[in-house]
Amino acid sequence: MKQVKWLFGLSSLIVAIVASPAWSQSTIDTDNDSMDQVNSVSELTDVRPGDWAFQAVQSLVERYGVLTGYPDRTFRGNRPLSRNEFAAAISTVIGRIEEQLLAGNSSSGIAEDVQTIRRLINAYGEALSQLRSRVDNLESRIVTQENQQFSTTTKLNGQVYYVATNGTNADSTVISRVRLNLLTSFRGNDRLVTQLEAGNNGEDAISKAHNDRQNLLGTTGVLADGGGLDAVGATRELKIRKLYYAFRPTENLGVAVGSNLPPSDFIDRNSFANQTGENFGSSFFANNPLIVQNEIDRFGGAGAAISWSLNRDLTVRALYAAVDSSNVNAGVFRDRYQASVEAEYAIPNMPIKVQLQYTNAEINGTQINAAGLSAEWAIQQRFGVFGIFGRLGVGSYQGFNTLLQQDLDLNPKTWAVGVSFQNFLIPGSKAGLAIGQPFITNRLGDATQTNFEAFFGLLLNDRLNVSPSVTVVSNPNNRASPTIVEWSLRVLYGF
Repeated sequence: MKQVKWLFGLSSLIVAIVASPAWSQSTIDTDNDSMDQVNSVSELTDVRPGDWAFQAVQSLVERYGVLTGYPDRTFRGNRPLSRNEFAAAISTVIGRIEEQLLAGNSSSGIAEDVQTIRRLINAYGEALSQLRSRVDNLESRIVTQENQQFSTTTKLNGQVYYVATNGTNADSTVISRVRLNLLTSFRGNDRLVTQLEAGNNGEDAISKAHNDRQNLLGTTGVLADGGGLDAVGATRELKIRKLYYAFRPTENLGVAVGSNLPPSDFIDRNSFANQTGENFGSSFFANNPLIVQNEIDRFGGAGAAISWSLNRDLTVRALYAAVDSSNVNAGVFRDRYQASVEAEYAIPNMPIKVQLQYTNAEINGTQINAAGLSAEWAIQQRFGVFGIFGRLGVGSYQGFNTLLQQDLDLNPKTWAVGVSFQNFLIPGSKAGLAIGQPFITNRLGDATQTNFEAFFGLLLNDRLNVSPSVTVVSNPNNRASPTIVEWSLRVLYGF
């Protein structure tokens, strides 16, 4: 980097010398021409503050500290410099640039220096014509280096999530989960996402009620995610939860490919319900359980996703993910997989978004088709942001489920509605209420599960969020049973 900075300084120095009024065909006096370090532009006595080169030289000297002058602290701009001597100086600069290119350095500063040399050649072309081919060659090599360069930048962030909880027919527990995100960029407009996750395999009162029988509609439910705390089920073993590469072939098209793509990263995004630990803690309120299939989202599948912005207001997204793609007996296109498409429309000049969704899946032998509608409305008020969101879904579950060992012929429906208050009375605060039913059908159980949650969250600083909440689940797993009332205190530390 020191050589690159020196090159930048030398190129600007040459420009300043050439621009001097004393430019002529005579030669420079070479007596006492040894170069000393100069630390301030004001020490170069023949460069006046009014000269055009003064500000440029001042910036280079004070930013890089590498510009040099003669012992008498002048540029020698008051002495003539021949075109041949100038050509020799430019040749030296080009030699230095070639050294940097051979070392694999193709920074934007080098490209700018080449452009400066080209402008000087155009202005003083006759004496410097022999250098044209070398400059053309340098530009070609810079383009090649930029296209082939491999310079990575990786950022680390993460979450430490603790939940103290207690509820009906359950003892007090503490659930923990840690997620580490490695975000790597190779070109600046791309991203390699790697998320590592581990927990303590904690449970809450709601998951206990779901697990007392077949866990159909819990946080880790077989049929759908209608559970309580979303941190439930995070195993003690460190696992890769996300691993995919996202890039933009064009400005309006995003593509992601990888071996662990959770569908919830790409579809059914909601401004008021998706951020774990920052708003609703229930996994059910994060996503439509018929559109984002629990068996796919919890494990992440190999596949691809795209996001295509057709215009300012309309975006189309699609994804395909197969959980068992590494199994030679299943592969990429067999059970378990999910394929989804979503069209999102933002109403012009209004803070309203509407999403139309469709999912086709095969999970544990059951063929699934589902359609969904999601909407949100952010209302800016004097006291803060008031948000309303809602979801609807209808689906078809057909076929023998190998995990439940029973034949399914279900046409479930789902709905949820909620409100959210941001910065309500206290800056950095959030509060919300939501209610919904995850899996409404008269062919599964003898009742319908209903979920309710109320929370208040306070951002203590830019990293620490504390949120007490109350969650109620009636008729877990669509079976008539006592209502579960659960309180929780969630602490989220982000870094």
